[in-house]
Amino acid sequence: MLTPYRPEPYVNFADAEPRQRMLAALSDVRSRLGQTYPLRIGDKKIDTDKQIASIMPAASATVVGRVGKATRDHAEQAIQTAQAAFKTWSRVAPETRARILFKAAAIMRRRVYELSAWMCFEESKSWIEAYADTCEAIDFLDFYGREMIRLGGPQPVTPYPGEDNELRYVPLGVGVVIPPWNFPLAICTGMTSAAIVAGNTVVLKPASTSPVIAAVMAEIFEQAGLPPGVLNYCPGSGGEIGDYLVEHPRTRFVSFTGSMEVGLRIFEKCGKVAPGQIWLKRSVLEMGGKDCILVDETADLEAAAEGIVAAAFGFQGQKCSACSRAILHRDVYDTVLERVIARSKKLTVGDTTSEENFYMGAVIDEASYKKINEYIAVGAKEGRLVLGKSGGQDAHPALPKGGYFIPPTIVADVDRNARIAQEEIFGPVLAVIKAKDFDDGLEIVNGTKFGLTGALYSNDRFRLERARHEFHVGNLYFNRKCTGALVDVQPFGGFNMSGTDSKAGGRDYLLLFMQGKAIAERL
Repeated sequence: MLTPYRPEPYVNFADAEPRQRMLAALSDVRSRLGQTYPLRIGDKKIDTDKQIASIMPAASATVVGRVGKATRDHAEQAIQTAQAAFKTWSRVAPETRARILFKAAAIMRRRVYELSAWMCFEESKSWIEAYADTCEAIDFLDFYGREMIRLGGPQPVTPYPGEDNELRYVPLGVGVVIPPWNFPLAICTGMTSAAIVAGNTVVLKPASTSPVIAAVMAEIFEQAGLPPGVLNYCPGSGGEIGDYLVEHPRTRFVSFTGSMEVGLRIFEKCGKVAPGQIWLKRSVLEMGGKDCILVDETADLEAAAEGIVAAAFGFQGQKCSACSRAILHRDVYDTVLERVIARSKKLTVGDTTSEENFYMGAVIDEASYKKINEYIAVGAKEGRLVLGKSGGQDAHPALPKGGYFIPPTIVADVDRNARIAQEEIFGPVLAVIKAKDFDDGLEIVNGTKFGLTGALYSNDRFRLERARHEFHVGNLYFNRKCTGALVDVQPFGGFNMSGTDSKAGGRDYLLLFMQGKAIAERL
């Protein structure tokens, strides 16, 4: 009998045992850098002429690994293989599909430090951010497996005299899964496992900056007993195979997490019926955010400053849920700003694969590094730069060389309509905005095209109740930071241009990958 689902607990790396186990895992993974990972299509492992090199953000001369780069011919082969596998996989009992997820979770639990270490190298995650990523992957597997058992049999319907009536959920078909680089194990595992446990087959196109940990995940599914062809690992460029997979007439659904711009293109392409396509494609989209923390004059100001710093600069601000706007009531503006600056100055920045457990690592790649520094330069003109310097790494001689390091950056006195207050930066840049009063604060909160996460620090009960209705985001937090959603504790997904509010890690998520079938038999 299954135990009730519970989120996987974290460790404290200040304790000797977790620290030593993490250092051992980092040493082990370092010895395996530079390996090559083939495509996985059906039971074939395919070496390709061209490859994608995964570069270590903290040491850009270091190759974490090389993965096969799929062509359109490979993409077509993957679709056809997934289509063939669907005929048998869709008939496998839901309980059996769930057990494969439970087995994968057990494997990840045994390899938790190793998987975390891979992400320290490939994404420059801090130890705890990487560990939390692995724990979330385990949570998705455990939770979605249990959910499939709940949804796998006949569902409740109203009895009707003289008939035997039932409602069942059946899988859709072949799905294309396009995960992001920033949660390269957790979100990749969650998107993939949800589609698979529901009875679908998948073509997985991982992000080109995080393909190695996705290859390791594919290996784990194979070790867990997933039949060939159910999961097809197919890295490649968006232009070469991404659009091809999305537009393919045999593609039944597309599950995507990433930027608003790419998500909108996928949404548009899924709305067009290709020749030979006999269904309406579903798109499950989780896109960007311009998230904020609102602090009123009644709040615990020290707790608010702590939450702002953690949400703004954890994993270098590279989370769609990160706090990129701090909206402060004018009566507490100077006090909170001062405390946020003081806390941010204490954050350590460095190579997270070293023996020192740095709070922040490097941003993901050169393109992000340049983009973020361009926004910092814009911010220096739009507001008052109170922490950090514009001009790139040369302006920060204390930072390690050879990687894409950007320290915590804070721009104060920002207008609510400024670019750095409206556009998603996806880096360690915080815009601080002054609100006249609580009503004005709510207006600033809702004054972007996004609606993913947000937080309110207040000790006024009636303001908290107003925010439940008027703070328009998919994930709202009171008196805590706006990052760190847990599976089935805070189902995750946003409004407006933040996506389809798919609520990953929620009890209705698997329904996005299935369709209802009502069956009636006259007695």
